[in-house]
Amino acid sequence: MSSEGSADFLDLHGRTSKALRALADRDMRRLGLHLGQNHVLAVLWERDGRTPGEMAAALNVATPTVVKMATRMTAAGLLERRRDDRDNRLVRLWLTDRGRDLREPVEADRKALSDAVTADLTDTERAHLMSALAKINRAAAELLGG
Repeated sequence: MSSEGSADFLDLHGRTSKALRALADRDMRRLGLHLGQNHVLAVLWERDGRTPGEMAAALNVATPTVVKMATRMTAAGLLERRRDDRDNRLVRLWLTDRGRDLREPVEADRKALSDAVTADLTDTERAHLMSALAKINRAAAELLGG
C-alpha cells in the first residue's frame, strides 16, 4: 500500500471509529450507562465477583480506572463492593439485579448497531472485513508489544 493509501486508511478508520463510538455512546446513555461501563458489565456477566485487578486485566486497563468506574457504577446501583469471604483484604465487585437486568438490552443494542452499520455488506464482504480487522488488530497489538 502506498504511503498515501496508508494515510487514507488511518483517516477513514479514525473517522469510522469515532462515529461508531458516538453511536454506541448514544445507545448506552439511553440505557443509563456511560460508554465503557457496558464492558465492565460484560466482564461481570461472564464471571461475577471479580476483583478490580482481575477486571483491569480482562479489560486491558489500569486498576485505578476500574476502581473509578466501579465507584460510579456502585453509586448508580449497578454494582456492589463486598469483601472477599476468605481474604478480607480483597474487595470483589458483584452485579446488582439492575446490573444483571441490563445484559439483554445492552447485547441487543450492540447487535442492532452492528447489523445497521454492516447492512449494505454482503456476507462475503462482512467475512473479509472481520478477517482484515482481526489481522490489523493483531499487527497493532504486536507493535504495542502485546
